[in-house]
Amino acid sequence: MTSPPTSTIGLGTWSREPGTALVQATALPSDATSSFVILSETHTIDVSTEWEPHSHLAHELLWTQDGTLTAQIEGQIFTVSEGHGLWIPSGALHGGRLTAHVELFSAFFSPERTTTPFSTPTVIDMKPLLKSLLVHLSSRELSQEARARAEAVVFDVLKPSAHQLALRLPDDPRIHGIANRLLANPADNRSLERWAVDAGISSRTITRVFREATGLSFAQWRQAVKIHRALELLTNGEGVQDISEMLGYAQPSTFIDAFRRTMGSTPGTFALANVNR
Repeated sequence: MTSPPTSTIGLGTWSREPGTALVQATALPSDATSSFVILSETHTIDVSTEWEPHSHLAHELLWTQDGTLTAQIEGQIFTVSEGHGLWIPSGALHGGRLTAHVELFSAFFSPERTTTPFSTPTVIDMKPLLKSLLVHLSSRELSQEARARAEAVVFDVLKPSAHQLALRLPDDPRIHGIANRLLANPADNRSLERWAVDAGISSRTITRVFREATGLSFAQWRQAVKIHRALELLTNGEGVQDISEMLGYAQPSTFIDAFRRTMGSTPGTFALANVNR
């Protein structure tokens, strides 16, 4: 079995790979004016990058090409792969990280001029038309009339994804240590009983508190952590068998079954779809 890479804990709850660049986000793009509706930007990310917790004065839509975005937003973790985007409402405290060699796209939406129902963090289906429109809007040379036409179509095609893959972080201090260790190393397959001994509480308490704090059983929550990490590894080009070993599955077939139940497709099919986007 491949050992997990040495890492430290970033943002208190997730692993930070060595060599990760830490950056601070700005409240809004520097050329934002009081009359803007949608402002889009494109960034090339050469190394693994993490944004410290921050919030924006506008709604933000993030999506990537050739990589994976992972974000923490108000007690939830979202892992967003190519073909999907993440809507972050204005004022929501969030931090994010990206794998290396990624094109990051961001679009800021004026809260006063946005006609969408997304009042909470939402995974967005990034259809080709929506991506093209937002890239088109990144041009600062558009006339006011051309910009208004494109913005109107954006609001027509902005739709949530069928796969809202969000993982709620437990807010109960009795299980913080367990959650943090699993997020840092999803391959940790200690039994529930062993976790109970190490945490100094009963296995029954762990089971009950995980259910109350996250809506999932301990086993379901641990499985979800593995799938979130698998999305990143698949996007990075890792093979199914190698990922199975890295995440602590006894057999690749077990990993494939778990991935299919969560994502609706096998990891191989998912990886192929992302390559062909």
